[in-house]
Amino acid sequence: MREEITEGQSRLLTTWLGTYAVVKDHSWPLQDTHVLRVRTSADKNFIIKASTTSHHIRREIAAHTTGFIGLNGRVPTLKYASIEAGLLVTEYLPGTLVEGTAAECHAETYRQAGMLLGKLHRPAGTSYEYADSLLRRTRSQIDRADGLVQERSLDLLAGVLANVKPGPVQLVTTHGDYQPRNWLEEDGQVKIIDFGRADARPWVHDLIRLSHQQFVQRPDLEEAFYSGLGKKVEPPDADVFRLENLNQAISTVVWAHQIGDEAFEQSGVEMVDRILSGS
Repeated sequence: MREEITEGQSRLLTTWLGTYAVVKDHSWPLQDTHVLRVRTSADKNFIIKASTTSHHIRREIAAHTTGFIGLNGRVPTLKYASIEAGLLVTEYLPGTLVEGTAAECHAETYRQAGMLLGKLHRPAGTSYEYADSLLRRTRSQIDRADGLVQERSLDLLAGVLANVKPGPVQLVTTHGDYQPRNWLEEDGQVKIIDFGRADARPWVHDLIRLSHQQFVQRPDLEEAFYSGLGKKVEPPDADVFRLENLNQAISTVVWAHQIGDEAFEQSGVEMVDRILSGS
């Protein structure tokens, strides 16, 4: 649950923005971060993100600090940030969330989303530890999913995991939650928001949610996305792609159960079933 914005955070926000009024609360009730659209006395609009406990603030600040080359106007512009205070302020990026709108079903949306992701993904080095760490974490999540997923399915997942043998992986600057709920659309132009899960990972990490949601039974959207991205998953990436699928599926089940989100937990179970069915 979110705590109230602290007095220290409020003072710092006033120092940065002067007098302001909340226009809309975009916070998600099940998370611990305040997300507010505000308008200042100078009639400028900003997005405030505030939390004293969430690590997502730190990740988002780091992502903005690294920079978004070639994405001007397509991502929010950072104005102020304090890791110590758990605060960041970006300029308000106009647009309508793609999720739940007609744009979510348009191939052009996915072509642009793929193109933007290609620009977002910048080389971040080679890791000889990433795959082993993800293997360990996935095994742990399978153990924690006992009682949440059928025992036979957990055994099958463990068997699939045992056959994954990824070696060193090339890392890039990933978004971490790349899907229509984090895309905006304005006059036919797609934009990207919410970098709270950004980190250095294999590029295929950003494909998982789409593969299990929008691309299911919509090969036209998948084709448009990869056309914009300019590449597809090839054999050298197959093992780490499989591992990312396994991790995100079982982690979704466990995390959603912890926060009491039954619908999201069920989507995780469906991800597990889809992996085991080979689809």
